[in-house]
Amino acid sequence: MPIIIIIAALCALRYFEVWKFADLSWWWIVGLMVAAFAWFEFIEPMLGLDKRKAHNEDEKRRQSRVAKTFNDPKRK
Repeated sequence: MPIIIIIAALCALRYFEVWKFADLSWWWIVGLMVAAFAWFEFIEPMLGLDKRKAHNEDEKRRQSRVAKTFNDPKRK
């Protein structure tokens, strides 16, 4: 996600010709976009990072359900 924010900031700075970013080639920004696309579409799924994030979220939800069930004062 940070790379997406960096790309958006670089696009805005380049478009509005702010400071030294006015001389920055659009090819650098396009290169970052291609790198971000490759990361999110190919490398992250290949390494299983997308599944790991989903698994961690499911585990947190499960733990909160268990805690809610067993800590409920009405349940006796």
